[in-house]
Amino acid sequence: MNATTTAATIYAVDTAKNVMQVHWVDPDSGEIRRKKLTRAKFCDFFAQRQRARIAMEACGGSHHWARTLGSLGHQAELLPAAQVRAFVHGNKDDAADARAIWLAAQHGDIRRVSIKSGDQQTALSLHRARKHWVDVRTASVNMLRGLLYEFGIVLPKGREAGLKALAERRAAIDAQLPAPMVRLIDSQLQAIRDCEQHARDLEAEIAQLHQSDEVARRLRQVPGIGPLGCTALSAVLGDGSAWHNGRQFSGFLGLVPRHSGTGGKVSIGRMSKRGDPYVRNLLISGARSVLSGAHPPEWATQMRQRRPFNVVVVALAHKMARTAWALVAHQRSYAPQWVSVPPDRAVALATS
Repeated sequence: MNATTTAATIYAVDTAKNVMQVHWVDPDSGEIRRKKLTRAKFCDFFAQRQRARIAMEACGGSHHWARTLGSLGHQAELLPAAQVRAFVHGNKDDAADARAIWLAAQHGDIRRVSIKSGDQQTALSLHRARKHWVDVRTASVNMLRGLLYEFGIVLPKGREAGLKALAERRAAIDAQLPAPMVRLIDSQLQAIRDCEQHARDLEAEIAQLHQSDEVARRLRQVPGIGPLGCTALSAVLGDGSAWHNGRQFSGFLGLVPRHSGTGGKVSIGRMSKRGDPYVRNLLISGARSVLSGAHPPEWATQMRQRRPFNVVVVALAHKMARTAWALVAHQRSYAPQWVSVPPDRAVALATS
């Protein structure tokens, strides 16, 4: 093996918990090289190589390895796993996956996934943990509702309304149920309270991140983006360089409509719902609160006269995503009266 590979060498790595499959082409001989490396020897292998491009799928642990390889002087790249899959030839195994990653890395039109820093991954981990406890709370409430329904007890819709009705009717409900069911209800209610406490504790941690994150504080100025939304957007966006413009970022979140067409005729459908559903839902919830508030944007008020409410909600969420990208990519603070000017028009205005 030649230990003096050039900077132009592209390595592809199929990562796993214990064994890494590496695929590359020797720049001198053109020979295809493959090598399996244990986790312990992985960093040593690349520490002995000259600066190179190292491509990996964006999957579990990939951001850690990208940061580690970057610290060794290499240029790490993360590719979307869904787009790498199209380059797999034959049966799927580690060697075929590494080869597919190498082939995908040759295509400049495949969008690279921005590498998360340790702080960004910490913020996203807090958000994921909070969402987990919120989901567990919802599942616990629904299970309790279903168990009571089997005994002819119907609770009203909604988590808060259902728990309030249960508390108000608890004495009458306990009288209808066997003793084991009464104890089960107590256990479920305690589990729901524990989930709520876990979620509140994590929200307090996220609020502290908001205070210490300068980007999150700037994003917080945008109407509809709260403490949860600004910290999640700050972690997902990074420096914004992974997207060429705000529309691309909005499309990454699935807030743009699907396009389908042939023969020169293009039809526009519902929003694609691609990308991260958590951040998308935060933006949609924020947009809904803005439209339901006392002072919605004038353009949104006019749009509501022509289009359904939910269409306007998605349109506002789309605009919020584009605004968030612009604030991060151009390192600006939010200006409510800001008017965006396309680059070609800006040049024309400057020369006129």
